[in-house]
Amino acid sequence: MDDGLAGRVAGLMGRAWGDLAELVAIPSVADPRQQPVERCREAAEWVAAAFAEVGLRDVRLVETPDGSFAVLGHRPPPPGAPTVLLYCHYDVQPPLDDAAWVSPPFELTEREGRWFGRGAADCKGNVVMHLTALRALGDDVPVGVKLVVEGSEEQGTGGLEAYLAEHPDELHADALLICDTGNAAVGVPTATVSLRGMANVVVTVRTLESDLHSGMFGGPAPDALAALIRILDSLRDAHGGTRIEGLPADGSWEGVGYDEQQFRSDAGVLDGVGLTGSGTVADRLWARPAVTVLGIDCAPVVGSASAVPAEARARVSLRVPPGMDPEVAQRALTAHLVAAAPWGARVAVEPEAKGSPFRAATDGKAYAALDLAAREAYGRPLSFLGQGGSIPLCSALAAQYPESEIILMGVEEPRSLIHAPNESVDPGEIEHMALVEALFLRHYAAAGR
Repeated sequence: MDDGLAGRVAGLMGRAWGDLAELVAIPSVADPRQQPVERCREAAEWVAAAFAEVGLRDVRLVETPDGSFAVLGHRPPPPGAPTVLLYCHYDVQPPLDDAAWVSPPFELTEREGRWFGRGAADCKGNVVMHLTALRALGDDVPVGVKLVVEGSEEQGTGGLEAYLAEHPDELHADALLICDTGNAAVGVPTATVSLRGMANVVVTVRTLESDLHSGMFGGPAPDALAALIRILDSLRDAHGGTRIEGLPADGSWEGVGYDEQQFRSDAGVLDGVGLTGSGTVADRLWARPAVTVLGIDCAPVVGSASAVPAEARARVSLRVPPGMDPEVAQRALTAHLVAAAPWGARVAVEPEAKGSPFRAATDGKAYAALDLAAREAYGRPLSFLGQGGSIPLCSALAAQYPESEIILMGVEEPRSLIHAPNESVDPGEIEHMALVEALFLRHYAAAGR
């Protein structure tokens, strides 16, 4: 059925490199404390111009309630054809430690058959996947298309979800392709059918009016950082599993599993270091809450004084599996942190981002069309997996459009190391997933509404 479509996609890979190189060069971190807001606006304008060039109409930037800009556009459906929403985001995680990058984070670099750069996979690689699929189809796009490219997904500030609530019809479509995930491994076409939500907080511990000389006061003077360490340690059991009073941590994953040795390899776990928690890897990743300390504010090693700290802070993330209310989870986490304070230390907990978990229904026409596309592009059927990450928009879309099919897919896979230094994408995944998307649009059109 592809009538040269695969060849056209392959012929566009040079253009895909150029697109991704230009996008990666824009440090679109949606946090004004780390990058000027103008850089995100620059990325949004690049995205808008690129999708206008491939034939979408009324492509425009809209400001969402968190101050970020989303890119919207559309292409009307042929008579009787369904409409598909294409989603991705242009904002990226900060590069973290620049010194840990082998090549500059905001310069696309080819190495060992992969393309390296911040956002190369998450999620600018998916922007390029959409563009490549639409370019390969040209004027022969058999469905209606709606586009939304988010500008603050990585910050979890909910701008697009709030925009959706204010404009409930704007993103409606028969099938929604949420392209911010990826395959179980290179060459294994995969739809993500389960996402954990999140419930983040910032905890501040205070014990003294000010820092004190450790020689004069150390010993009886209560150390705020030591208190914080004890509080954070209480969030895990003896095996390293998450332990928060009031939250069950015994869920089981019923889908395709995740081999432990493969996980160790994918995650880069050092030899001799054990995995944390109990149960299968899939249970721990996709069916149970998981706590992570994202950052701590305290004196740095270099330049630190001989002083007992009066205050310390930490940012704590709790991933929430399907079936668990993130609001309830955030309250339980807050109560646990306060109750765990030693020595009467004063603890304040500030709620941060929340996002609901998601589970997809997979028995509709869109999933059948995607399976056909995967078989043609990869020569193997579509796999279903869970994912430990959060995409809060999915739950908002599912609540707003309960009749629409939601598919999570994309160019990411474990070796991409998204959110970490040396993020990369396999260009073969951009090529094959762009072909999957183009074939999907054809098969879905043929299936009708």
